[in-house]
Amino acid sequence: MTHVITSLCLRDRGCIEVCPVECIVPGQIQDGYPMVYIDPDTCIDCGACVPECPFGAIFPEDEVPSAYNAKGGEYLNQTGLTGHYEGTNHHGKAVVLETTRQLAAGEVVDFTTDIKVNSDFFTSGPGYSSKDNDQGV
Repeated sequence: MTHVITSLCLRDRGCIEVCPVECIVPGQIQDGYPMVYIDPDTCIDCGACVPECPFGAIFPEDEVPSAYNAKGGEYLNQTGLTGHYEGTNHHGKAVVLETTRQLAAGEVVDFTTDIKVNSDFFTSGPGYSSKDNDQGV
């Protein structure tokens, strides 16, 4: 089993540092990969990343919600969205995203599609080579 980072991810990066097998990789926003991704073939399912995520974006694969009920104020971060988000990451670096949409209270979202998004990042996307261009954001 693996863990999956859903599109609630706003690139905090704390998860990257605690992963004991270094299988969490930040995508390059300019290349259409606005989130941070977990390699499902390398993840040992230890769960160390889960409490590090301030956005509650990480789930065991078999617990990724198909009907997430938004509290209101959360952001979705997906290619194709055009909303603006500004914040800071785990290290205090500015994070600016133009690939977001803020959720309304009671809005229901299916995050199971993010399972394939995570896997595809490594099988048909840049995967670990994305680390070569990492700017720390």
